[in-house]
Amino acid sequence: MRGNLLDTPLNNPDLQTIIGLREWIALPELGVVGLRAKIDTGASTSALHATDISEFKRNGERWVRFTAHLGTLVQRRHRCEAPVVARKLIKSSNGQAQTRYVVRTLLALGDHLWPVEFTLTCRKTMRYRLLLGSKALMDGKWLVDPARTYVQEKPQTLTSPGAQ
Repeated sequence: MRGNLLDTPLNNPDLQTIIGLREWIALPELGVVGLRAKIDTGASTSALHATDISEFKRNGERWVRFTAHLGTLVQRRHRCEAPVVARKLIKSSNGQAQTRYVVRTLLALGDHLWPVEFTLTCRKTMRYRLLLGSKALMDGKWLVDPARTYVQEKPQTLTSPGAQ
């Protein structure tokens, strides 16, 4: 007889980690640290505020160069490069469709580190420069408590030589 599916490890809250509606994250492969993220279970994909996006070739593969914007009150900019995973048509919450580059990079949240795909888009009118969507949350095996914020410790400080 099969066991109850609710007893499987993925459905056991003791084996998952709780995060709040907002959390501190880092993107170590991009040299990005101290970035506040909005956790959005209603969004499928994750998004990073980026400008000056340009595609180029490296060893025959498609890459993008972009400026990541960190902070809302004090603007910091960081020049990044990453391989292109795809270009994707994204429909925003207001119904507008936009084609965006998709990159995959490691995300640090608390003491966890895992690969996450981000679309690159201008989020200058948004309060949070990074939106963490449901696909990233499922891959990281997180439970979200929307009544809490900054539950996890800030990820270990990394050097970010390109920050301005």
